[in-house]
Amino acid sequence: METWDAITSRRNVRDYGERPLPEEALDRILRAGWRAPSSRNWQPWDLVVVTDREQLTQLSRVWQGGGHIAQAAAAVGLVIDAYDAGSREREIALYDLGQASLQMMVAAADLGIGSGHSAVQDQDLAREVLGLPQGKILQYVIDFGYPADRPLKPIQRPNRRPFEEVVHRGRF
Repeated sequence: METWDAITSRRNVRDYGERPLPEEALDRILRAGWRAPSSRNWQPWDLVVVTDREQLTQLSRVWQGGGHIAQAAAAVGLVIDAYDAGSREREIALYDLGQASLQMMVAAADLGIGSGHSAVQDQDLAREVLGLPQGKILQYVIDFGYPADRPLKPIQRPNRRPFEEVVHRGRF
């Protein structure tokens, strides 16, 4: 798939088929996250990969809307240090996580693999399920798998605000 097709095909998938991900596909997705740009090349993240069905089911409970994680072929936990809320380090780390997240999701779309994302509410459960050391938190979870409903393809009429309303040239 071409880059633009991968970008325009990516959508949040919440219902996955039973098909497992090939190991080389999962490695490519992970390498995309590993190679993501980072402020001052800081790379504040650790990526925890989960493919075990029971562990995916437990991980789906870290957020009330995370049920789709249990159906996925794999999930990647994005882990960072437990920075103080509002600190500059936390803000930079969150931005960097956003870049790593999208890069993995686009790489997945390029392979015809769907993705979804989830926040994390229950840090105690996350720590238990993933074996996180003290001082680390699970910030986000991205799940991956082949969509059960329809394959990924470029979305011709995305449900977005009009381009002309969003883009401001030179001034707001």
